[in-house]
Amino acid sequence: MFLFHMKSFYILLLGLFIGLCASWPGIVIPNNWKCFKDIIDKSTKEQISLKAALALSPNYLLKRNNNSKTSKLRIISDACFR
Repeated sequence: MFLFHMKSFYILLLGLFIGLCASWPGIVIPNNWKCFKDIIDKSTKEQISLKAALALSPNYLLKRNNNSKTSKLRIISDACFR
């Protein structure tokens, strides 16, 4: 029974990794992680990079209620990993 649960867990992790690589192909490149970290660091100082600003969709700017952490993470990831 335990072996079945571990196999399912590994399949779930593999699917998650493949899904992330399919949507953000640059996620495995270390230089892109530096970009991700730089944008996070600059955003804590209330500065925003041009790359992150250009990644914003007009829909996001019009609604202005997308202030959830997952929405912000998606925008930063799109800017660095695509």
